[in-house]
Parts: sequence; structure tokens; C-alpha cells
Amino acid sequence: MRLFSFLCALILYAPEMVFAQNSTAIAAGKAKALAACNMCHGEIGISNLPNAPHLAGQPEMYITEQLKAMRSGKRPSETMSFIAKPLTDDEIANLAAWYASVEIKASVK
Repeated sequence: MRLFSFLCALILYAPEMVFAQNSTAIAAGKAKALAACNMCHGEIGISNLPNAPHLAGQPEMYITEQLKAMRSGKRPSETMSFIAKPLTDDEIANLAAWYASVEIKASVK
């Protein structure tokens, strides 16, 4: 019976726990991005420079993989390798959560 109660509680509260963790990651990622990324990639991930990609709306997995590849040198980039080198896995996950949370809409006129 106790196992059943535990499983019911887990089913009911797990989504809230994930949302709380994700909102914390998004907030931390936003703060890190404003401190380190906005000069080139813009305040919300819309690039200010023609040679810097837009990050807003990119999938978390893509941003995570690319930052880790730049950090390790697997994806060479003179600027980004230097910037990504000191990032921890948590900081990368937070940045990825932030940029993925930005909703992008496209329209045709």
C-alpha cells in the first residue's frame, strides 16, 4: 500500500518538480547568457552580428552538444572555444534551457 501511495504521489507531483527544476535552469541560463553571450548573440538569442548565429528557439540538445564540442575543441571556433572552455556541464545545460525556452515565430508577408 505504501508503494502504491508513493507511486501515486510521484505521478501527481513529478511534472511540477520537473517544471520547477526547468524554470530554475532557465533563470540561471538567462543570467549567464546576459553576462557572457548577449554581446554577440543578443539579449534573447537573436544575433547582433552577421557571423554569430541566432540561438533563440534552438533545441536544448543541439545547444548542449555544440557548446560541449566547442569546449572540448572537437568543433573548432577561435572565439567560442575560448568562451566555452570554462563552462561547466550545469552552465551549459542552463544556457541550453534558456535559449530553447525562447519562442520564435516566423511569418510570410
